[in-house]
Amino acid sequence: MTGNILKQDLEHVFAQTRNLWEEFRGSRIFISGGTGFFGCWLLESFVWANDHLNLGASAVVLTRNPAAFERKAPHLASHSSIRLQAGDIRSFDYPDGQFPFVIHAATDANTRAVSDAPLEALDTVVGGTRRTLEFARHCGAAKLLFTSSGAVYGKQPPELTHMPETFSGGPDPTDPRSVYGESKRLAELLCTLYAARYGMECKIARCFAFAGPYLPADGHFAFGSFVRDATRGNSIRVNGDGTPYRSYLYAADLAIWLWTILFRGENCRPYNVGSEHDVNIAELANRVVRTLNPGLRVETAYAPVPGRLPQRYVPSTKRAQTELGLREHIDLSEAILRTARWHKQMAISGSV
Repeated sequence: MTGNILKQDLEHVFAQTRNLWEEFRGSRIFISGGTGFFGCWLLESFVWANDHLNLGASAVVLTRNPAAFERKAPHLASHSSIRLQAGDIRSFDYPDGQFPFVIHAATDANTRAVSDAPLEALDTVVGGTRRTLEFARHCGAAKLLFTSSGAVYGKQPPELTHMPETFSGGPDPTDPRSVYGESKRLAELLCTLYAARYGMECKIARCFAFAGPYLPADGHFAFGSFVRDATRGNSIRVNGDGTPYRSYLYAADLAIWLWTILFRGENCRPYNVGSEHDVNIAELANRVVRTLNPGLRVETAYAPVPGRLPQRYVPSTKRAQTELGLREHIDLSEAILRTARWHKQMAISGSV
């Protein structure tokens, strides 16, 4: 059953996207990566709209481990409009029939996984995108959404406060750490080539950093691990000097942005997806403490280097705002509260 926080969030998503869903009536959608953070939110909001509008739509969801997803989100896995298909994004069997809509959200942004197996990471993003595009061509897809990443820009110049889509820089191709950003760049190029040759509309969402239910709290994502530690009453440790700037778009707003880009975004025109309200990592840790558990300690691994400009990973979203009417509805403090409440609900129900 959908928890109270998710219910509140899904009502918000539905209110902001209600006029988009008619295009889905009686249709089918194929979603890769449907069991990750992005995928869970896409499926939650899809099921909500499908049920409330009686759309008669259905989704086939590609996952490497159906059993794990059934444990994670049994209400989604068992829903009559969703069918899980086991497979690897690089080699999955094509499901039968027509799919007018395809969402390719299968990727692993975990820096440890990428650094431990960079060639496999490259093949997963590039080979998986090629496989998905071939399937989209095969099944007659009219619209495909590709969830790219702000990593395609490479390192953000510290004097540039917000990264626009027109930035002409990129990752260093001689640095092995660039594998994720470079693979996403090549995947975007593949989308553009397929759109030009086969006539499908490819929508590109360059995603930054996010907050909310389903975000892993395993230490890779600072927001998730900070909320986890604060709710457990543990001191928060910042693994660095705390100066890098990030911004966090709440998951319900993320869902609104992704559906809007799929339905209304311009073909092969990238849109940054994220919040423009930047905060450095030390400030984030202290905000989490003040919001959830005042009195906890925040420990920073080492002191900032005097005079060094901080790293930034913050998007400009003017394009999405002006062309698609998108905006951020849920601020950071509310995002912290809702995420913490969701984790508590899941702990009580035994889901985590």
